[in-house]
Amino acid sequence: MRRVKTAAVVALGLTLVAVAAACGSSGSSSSGSNSGGGTSDVLTGAGSTLVAPLISQWAPDYSKSAGVTITYGPVGSGGGIDAITARSVDFGASDAPLSSDQATACKDCLQVPWALGATVVTYDVKGVSDKLKLSGPVLADIFMGSITSWNDAKIAQLNPGVSLPSTHITPIYRSDGSGDSYVFTSYLSAVSPDWKSQVGASTQPSFPTGTGAEKNSGVAAAVQSTDGAIGYVAVSYIAADSLMEALVQNAAGKYPEPTPDAITAAATAASGPAADGSVSLVNPPSSAADAYPLSTYTYAIVPKDSGKATTMKAFLTYAITDGQSFGPDLGFPPLPQAIVDHDKQVIAQIGS
Repeated sequence: MRRVKTAAVVALGLTLVAVAAACGSSGSSSSGSNSGGGTSDVLTGAGSTLVAPLISQWAPDYSKSAGVTITYGPVGSGGGIDAITARSVDFGASDAPLSSDQATACKDCLQVPWALGATVVTYDVKGVSDKLKLSGPVLADIFMGSITSWNDAKIAQLNPGVSLPSTHITPIYRSDGSGDSYVFTSYLSAVSPDWKSQVGASTQPSFPTGTGAEKNSGVAAAVQSTDGAIGYVAVSYIAADSLMEALVQNAAGKYPEPTPDAITAAATAASGPAADGSVSLVNPPSSAADAYPLSTYTYAIVPKDSGKATTMKAFLTYAITDGQSFGPDLGFPPLPQAIVDHDKQVIAQIGS
């Protein structure tokens, strides 16, 4: 994971646009659009900050080969869903699949799993080194406020021989609608009945305790500036921001690092896409001993009746094939072939 390219994460402004640019005007009326032929030389998107580093690599590469400009606003998964629902962009991106209500509101939107990633727990505690071990139930207790100090017996039990201070724990969570929040709370819901019944899984859950911060960059900054903090970010931000990462226990009782191989192991253990195109990877079964438990697909969300159908289909096809070559250096392993085959069938429906 230390191979992640910092510049790819922090220099998003090279090819990406700000929130106002991404969401301020209708994608269907952008320069070059043609509702009959479905072509354009510009595609505008918004959403997931997890996938933003990958899109920042796709955009210039695709522009060179196809002559199409991709502009993208990393506004968070919730913002991306809102933007594509309002048709103020050509495509949205989310690490959380559309809920039934969101799917209805989006009106014939298709979702295409176009990248594999992960959400990673990060912390900053003076005197404590990298790769502290934590379990799902312990994380749930921390974010519910029942574990409040770093030398709590439940944390110490998972880390024998580690000197843990009595420093107060400050949970940091995403205050904006976030796919990372969805992945994190989906995992906690899978391993903690109390969390499932009291908080649940959501892109913008009501966390019982802690401090909110916007986007992955905001969570990273808040964790780094607060002694005793713990939060969660997209995998590419760990190395890019020199964050410490916690090793989270999987169903097999192991503590895999969020490497491309461990994310791929989670994808391999997952069932095929549901009818709506979604695929759940969190908390893989114990038979997947090397799987990272907070793995996720991130999705492109596009209207079936896109006015830029030809251009959109070509870009999405690039993203799930040639574009995957940029992934490993950023923490995104290549898509499984079965998902690529599924995606091609979904992409073919655009404009049909």
